[in-house]
Amino acid sequence: MNHVNLIGKMGSSPKIAKSETGRQVARFLLATSEHICDSKGKIVAININHRITAWGRWVPFIEEYGIKGTRLAIEGRLINRVCQAQGVEACITEVEVNDLIIM
Repeated sequence: MNHVNLIGKMGSSPKIAKSETGRQVARFLLATSEHICDSKGKIVAININHRITAWGRWVPFIEEYGIKGTRLAIEGRLINRVCQAQGVEACITEVEVNDLIIM
């Protein structure tokens, strides 16, 4: 089963584009944080940015309400894709939105 749940803040304003097939897509970063204990016993927050991709009915919603800093709960699945830039291949992991809640 490929299932992801994330709660965090939008780390960037959404970028709306059209795919090669003409479908609209919204892309943005979602920042989550974890708290860990470092080697000195001090609790430290670590921020992680996740690439988020939303299709279909979520695009107009994100376009209207998605502002950097907005707190979101996202349910979706992991997508891995390979892209090329200047002849170099890179593997990118994204979370594709299935459901979304503004908190």
